[in-house]
Amino acid sequence: MADSLGQKWKNREFNLSSVSNLSSDASSASPGIARFTSDGLQIQSESQQIPLNFDLQTAQIFKLGSVQSVCIMEGSDVSKTASYSTGVTIQFKNEEECEAFHSAVQQWIKEVNVQAGNLPNGTLATSKSKFDEKIEPSSAKMYFHYYGQLLHQQNMLQDYVRTGTYYAAVMENRADFTGRVVVDVGAGSGILSLFAAQAGAKHVYAVEASEMAEYARKLIAGNPKLAQRITVIKGRVEDVELPEKADILISEPMGTLLVNERMLESYVIARDRFLTPTGKMFPGVGRIHMAPFTDEYLFIEIANKALFWQQQNYYGVDLTPLHGTAFQGYFSQPVVDAFDPRLLIAPPMFHVLDFTKMKEEELYEIDIPLRFIASVGTRVHGLACWFDVLFNGSTVQRWLTTAPGSPTTHWYQLRCVLSQPIYVMAGQEITGRLHLIAHNAQSYTIYLTLSAKMWGPGAEQGGILQTSSCKLDLKEPYYRMSQPQAYPLAQDQQPQPLVQTQDIHIQNQELEEPEILQQPSPNSCAQIDSLIQNI
Repeated sequence: MADSLGQKWKNREFNLSSVSNLSSDASSASPGIARFTSDGLQIQSESQQIPLNFDLQTAQIFKLGSVQSVCIMEGSDVSKTASYSTGVTIQFKNEEECEAFHSAVQQWIKEVNVQAGNLPNGTLATSKSKFDEKIEPSSAKMYFHYYGQLLHQQNMLQDYVRTGTYYAAVMENRADFTGRVVVDVGAGSGILSLFAAQAGAKHVYAVEASEMAEYARKLIAGNPKLAQRITVIKGRVEDVELPEKADILISEPMGTLLVNERMLESYVIARDRFLTPTGKMFPGVGRIHMAPFTDEYLFIEIANKALFWQQQNYYGVDLTPLHGTAFQGYFSQPVVDAFDPRLLIAPPMFHVLDFTKMKEEELYEIDIPLRFIASVGTRVHGLACWFDVLFNGSTVQRWLTTAPGSPTTHWYQLRCVLSQPIYVMAGQEITGRLHLIAHNAQSYTIYLTLSAKMWGPGAEQGGILQTSSCKLDLKEPYYRMSQPQAYPLAQDQQPQPLVQTQDIHIQNQELEEPEILQQPSPNSCAQIDSLIQNI
């Protein structure tokens, strides 16, 4: 069998314009030959007398560009896990030869499997990716199409809070990057890879699954002083193989409410697959912050959307049977916008996600008990949420925050609005639960419950006065994205400072959080109550 396979493939050779070891300087590249044998693939450069032999059953071969590919060899198996420690970059004379080479690789593998009897139907065996097992194909297709467009990358690059914080976190911690191997998880345009190279990284592997990988190659090639230390790999971190372990993982995996799009799971998988035991993650910790809020204007705005369905004679049709469903539908959308921190009616609490230690499965379901003490007497319309992440560098610790009152980011903040508000008095305890369950559309279903506990004499015996719950889909938010409204101050009310997060110690729940500003003036509240009665 091997003899017949060898006879068929012995004349399959490809002239290479250059061959270079991944661990060597690009200046050491020389022309060479890629030759198929019965045992696999031989690659020999003019500068080396001994060819490299690749077992195509275990080696990893993938494209870096239209005429460039990388071949990675599986090393010793003493630990019973694959170790990819040797690799070469090969370059073809033109795109047609590159395509022909990759077709030949697939054909060789197919014929070996068929002759071995592994695939009696003559088809290639493909193991299903962990990503594919969790995410429905239509969602993944839309997701990678979205991030494969330059206009969306521009939107993120023009978020100067986001981009500037990443740049500062990298450059202020050059000691962590200089001479180190870096993996950029979900590299997008490649901007973080370029930052890492600027900070002195030995080599950066920019892993990007969308078509943006081609734009990243173009952008990186346009910065030649940095490009020689950056390799763009098109693929998902769940699937690709790298020739060496990473000292640093850098990524921007945060979505709305920190966890939307479920990229944090890929970030954790990349940690397990590529990061050395003593490696660092930028960012390394994320926190979801939560506080109850009051906002009559927002509540009326959402409730009024369903008024359309109260028409009893819409071209002769009674729409009212659908009013209740429409009303609940509008309240099932989390609101994404920037709001005035004076709308918060209790000090915030937070939930920590430690990317350096947590298991991927811990992100499938997130359950957060809630407990607050109301600062004012008012109606509670729901739960406001935002997040921050920590770049725990050896030299400087830097936070990236999306808090209300801080400079606005493209993430804004998120609010879960109750269709039935609850009433509280100043000093009254508010309890509840925020329960997030991941689904295969790369997002989460949100279950929120808020309750006002008994107040006044007899409160120590416990008991619940009011409870309100809602179910929301994080995948389908209401992008309100207005700037914070100017709420009138009461005569005895003073302006309060902005949220500060730069000096927070994550080990301590008792941290300095934003001052809670007081409710709007009594006159404005009376006007709002009048409007609500007319809904």
